Amino acid sequence: MSHLSKKLFFSAILASIILPGAAQASDVKTLTLAYSQQLQPRLYDAKIEAIKAATVSAQTSGRIIKILFDVNDLVPQGAALLEITNKEQGAGLAGAEAELAKAEALNSEAQAQYLRYKTLFPKGAISKGAMDEATAKAKSSKQAVSAAQALLIKAKESLNYTVVSAPFSGRMTQRFIELGETISYGQALFSGYDTQHLRVVFQIPQQDVALWQQQDQVTVQLFNGDKITSKEINVYQFADPQTHQHQVRVNLDANNIENVTVGEWSKVIIDIPSEPSLMIPLSAIHQVSDLTSVYRKNADKVVLNQVRIGRIDTKNNTAEVLSGLMVGDEIVIDAGRYLINSSAAQAQE
Repeated sequence: MSHLSKKLFFSAILASIILPGAAQASDVKTLTLAYSQQLQPRLYDAKIEAIKAATVSAQTSGRIIKILFDVNDLVPQGAALLEITNKEQGAGLAGAEAELAKAEALNSEAQAQYLRYKTLFPKGAISKGAMDEATAKAKSSKQAVSAAQALLIKAKESLNYTVVSAPFSGRMTQRFIELGETISYGQALFSGYDTQHLRVVFQIPQQDVALWQQQDQVTVQLFNGDKITSKEINVYQFADPQTHQHQVRVNLDANNIENVTVGEWSKVIIDIPSEPSLMIPLSAIHQVSDLTSVYRKNADKVVLNQVRIGRIDTKNNTAEVLSGLMVGDEIVIDAGRYLINSSAAQAQE
């Protein structure tokens, strides 16, 4: 300790001990210390990711004639993302419609012939072979209509695939194609995620698994300082073979994620009970240079008592005492007010 620091240290002790002498111990508000168990926050680094993300692929082939959205755009559900040429698909649809009309005409003829033969057969006007042939033709023509209808549905779907639509509302993150490019079936086109369904993902050590399984809710602190409370906690029941840690997923409420960005880091906070400790009000602490002390009641006097402070609870405005005080000690609650009153009393004398 330097000469100046020693001088300040002993001057602070002398001033603080002399001034309180003018006040009576019975005139101040005091607090009797006792052990208490506090909730201590524990923080984990987590990354925000999308619950629902997808890559949209081509379901037909053709040349791209229009791209309607780009990377970073917000896309509503069902909106057209791009359009491709549809001449081949249109021709296929026209052919399917013609095949259906042909099948329906043949089926009408076959059904009419079947009904005529069905009437004439009991009278012996036609042979059994002719009746069997009419029956088979009626059944096959009916099935041909069903097959033609299926081909028409397929042709319509193929034509609809020439306009690629967004499967859900969200933000586009990647575009794999360019205008004028020819694409084929199954080729990746766009990637994106749903902005309304997000979560934070992080790892915890094995010794924390039981603690997390007991949690009813957690607090997620975003990069900008905003805090979100969530009760949807999913702790993996298996460990990563490389790190031997367990992954935890915490879903975020869709109503509180306006300022949340996928990929950014955040803090996940849970409150865990600490070991019993002595906690004192921050107002009881008297700080002069490097000297941290409190005013302790000793019989009918108040004396300066140096202490070492640990964790500070800003929420409750308290501080943990690591050394310098014991259970049952009685300290002045408001050190600043006590010092002012003592100085005033000293001046009057």
